[in-house]
Amino acid sequence: MDIESLRDYCLSLNGTTEGMKWDHLCFMIEEKIFVLVSLDDGHLCMKCDQEDFDALTAKPGIKQAPHFARRQWVVLEGLDALSSAELQSRIAESRKLVLSKLPKKVQAKYE
Repeated sequence: MDIESLRDYCLSLNGTTEGMKWDHLCFMIEEKIFVLVSLDDGHLCMKCDQEDFDALTAKPGIKQAPHFARRQWVVLEGLDALSSAELQSRIAESRKLVLSKLPKKVQAKYE
């Protein structure tokens, strides 16, 4: 997957907006980041289920994301660290996890 395909996929998810923070491209739901991409080095940060954390970080090119909640965010050192299908699935899961922390009334807008 390349950055344009990633952008197209993220923006296809209901309610997703994009913006720039800390010199990174961010994809958000209700102003809450679910994917953060460095345009300099292609690193991608996303939220993950704590139960999947060990399996993800055991894969080459994936590790704990610095400056994010421990065992809840991973960083991919390149968009090719996962297959396109798995990356899309993980992005959708990241969005779902972030959305689940918002008030029920907000969540209902996106169901």
